[in-house]
Amino acid sequence: MNTPRDTQSQGFEKARRNLQELSRSSNLPKLDSTSGTRSLEAWFMGPKGENADVLETLIVEAIRDQAEWRNNYHPEDPKHITDEIKQSPEYLQAMENFNEGYHSLLEFLKNSVPFFSMRYQGHMDWDLTLPSVVGYFAAMLYNPNNVAFEASTATTYLEIIVGNDLCLMLGYKIPENEEEIAPWGHITCGGTVANIEALWSARNLKFYPIALQQAVINDLTPEAKNIEVSFYDGGILVVKPLIELTVWQLLNLKADDILGLPARLKSEYGIDSTVLSDAVSKYSLQDLGIQKFAKNFLSDVPEPLFFVPGSKHYSFPKAAALLGMGASHMQDVDVDANGRMKIDVLRAHLDKCLVEKRPVYTVVAVMGSTEEGAVDPLREILNLRDEYRKQGLEFTVHADAAWGGYFASILRDDFEIEPLLFRSAPPPISPLSAYVTTQFEALGETDSITVDPHKAGYIPYPAGALCYRNSAMRSLVTFAAPYIFHGDAEPTTGIYGIEGSKPGAACASVYLSHRVIRPTKSGYGKLLGQALYSCDKLYARLMCMNKPEDSFIVVPLSALPNGVTEQQVGDLIDGKTNEEIQNNPDAMALLKEIGPDQNILVYAFNFKTPSGKVNNNLEKANKLNQKIYEKLSIKPETDISDYDLIVSTTDFYEKSYGIEFIETYKKRLLEVDDSSDMPITVLRSVVMDPWVTETATGSFIDVLEKILRDTVNQVINENPGDFQVENIMPVISESKM
Repeated sequence: MNTPRDTQSQGFEKARRNLQELSRSSNLPKLDSTSGTRSLEAWFMGPKGENADVLETLIVEAIRDQAEWRNNYHPEDPKHITDEIKQSPEYLQAMENFNEGYHSLLEFLKNSVPFFSMRYQGHMDWDLTLPSVVGYFAAMLYNPNNVAFEASTATTYLEIIVGNDLCLMLGYKIPENEEEIAPWGHITCGGTVANIEALWSARNLKFYPIALQQAVINDLTPEAKNIEVSFYDGGILVVKPLIELTVWQLLNLKADDILGLPARLKSEYGIDSTVLSDAVSKYSLQDLGIQKFAKNFLSDVPEPLFFVPGSKHYSFPKAAALLGMGASHMQDVDVDANGRMKIDVLRAHLDKCLVEKRPVYTVVAVMGSTEEGAVDPLREILNLRDEYRKQGLEFTVHADAAWGGYFASILRDDFEIEPLLFRSAPPPISPLSAYVTTQFEALGETDSITVDPHKAGYIPYPAGALCYRNSAMRSLVTFAAPYIFHGDAEPTTGIYGIEGSKPGAACASVYLSHRVIRPTKSGYGKLLGQALYSCDKLYARLMCMNKPEDSFIVVPLSALPNGVTEQQVGDLIDGKTNEEIQNNPDAMALLKEIGPDQNILVYAFNFKTPSGKVNNNLEKANKLNQKIYEKLSIKPETDISDYDLIVSTTDFYEKSYGIEFIETYKKRLLEVDDSSDMPITVLRSVVMDPWVTETATGSFIDVLEKILRDTVNQVINENPGDFQVENIMPVISESKM
């Protein structure tokens, strides 16, 4: 069988070859780092603006370079803004208004969230890498639009380069042989759009064989009716002509086999891509619409489903609605006590689909949930796909690694992109657990992956991305407008996906950040490894925070592994310096296995009754955590400098997460079984700061603990009617370092 290659991608593959030729010259930027740095302190502006002078110099250089470029473009052309104009009253008045408005804006922007601070532990935001800021700023001055090559003659190439770089980071392979399946990635405005596109392509892939069969039967040459495909029937691999397959068999072909059919029709039967495209469009879901397509071809087929864990992102029900699948056909799969998809529940759902002959679009594995940082058992999900494939049930697997994708860099040795010369020994970091490592090593077997550079890549918004294992899959979501795409000679990324116009500056931002901070062990792996270390240290402190004399307890969502005690955590990790931990093999081994899957730390407080027992009323525990959140969250029209710590909150519902997750955590929090059906309110700290554990004046973990203690005691003091306790510790108002 020939290479799976979509007919609509011929132009892109030609452009790729042109790009490879161009990349050998000095004109195209490369992702090398011969003069790169391994210092995290050189990668950020700093919590007190310590590298502001560096940023200022680079920004000024970008402005001057832009001005020089303008002057050198046809220098014979006249200037317009003369010195005389600059001295005119109108010009001076306009500049005065400009300056007044600008300074007013600068002052107003100080109401923004202090993401840069060690005291910010709220959402998926921290400081931005200096390379990403100056890369964005420099490219923004050119205002490229990556919708088409003619509007982004530089940044289109950058998008192709970083798309390949993201694919490699995530585990997809870039083949040297053009006959092998190649991956492809592109920049989107964010993970929501990437997830919607992933479902869009999975839906269209599922139904494409039906439209192609109709085109072969009714519109193509008689010889084309001989084209054969393989599929499993009763556990046996069968090869038959495409035109003889039933609808159920058409709905359960392997993705690569489907994507290879257009190229095979061209190479084996001489059918031109334009002829094929025109023939298929008469029967395709894209053209007919879901109602007419279903009426024509799916009248005897139960409505397809797709599966997501209870920890799913809100983009998936949104995608189901937008794509006409219907949110009711998105099936939640319960999660376990760690917030990970339960494989036995997924298996039961798939068994039911097999019995009912109900098609499955895709199974989504979340690689770092936005609420808990949990990583689904991807390896087992992929094993299930192999198992059900042989029973005649086929589906794609999509990894939503919007948050977690960059953590794959912790596992990646340095790799080359046209070429990469930078080499460096991996630094000591907090490693991924054995379980999480297994799941991330399986990423390369998925069909598509969402990843957000503007999350764990520390890159400005908007910069999401979607990567396909098989680049041909992108053509399933193509609507090319003739006026923006002129032919095979031009590389393009804008015709693929949901968006039209999108900033080329985002691609430049990702490019320069990846150029300086490679997405491998020596770059982002080091940065995120140290952030994981900060999170594990804070987790250890929360685990060791409960004292007999306290009026409260704190319970992290992630329980300690079996056989590990709080005493061990205290003896080996909590209160120890980084050097002490890194030089102690037992401490490093323990650090690897404790805490959340990634660096999102979920925890809840509960108070003690006058008798010293833990409150067993969930409603009151929820109220305590809500009031703590109110003190540690930003309110409109308040002075940002008044906040000593900023966290976020969320609620866990049994309907989404399942009974095991809810009941296990409830019992740990209340210390009794609780039959109430209300959600659990928790606090949430996203620890992206790699420097929290050690500062010039000591560990900032001590400061964070003190603020939390003061806040909890203050809430209890202020609400004696809600939280009846005795021997309350005095509140210390001064909690700043």
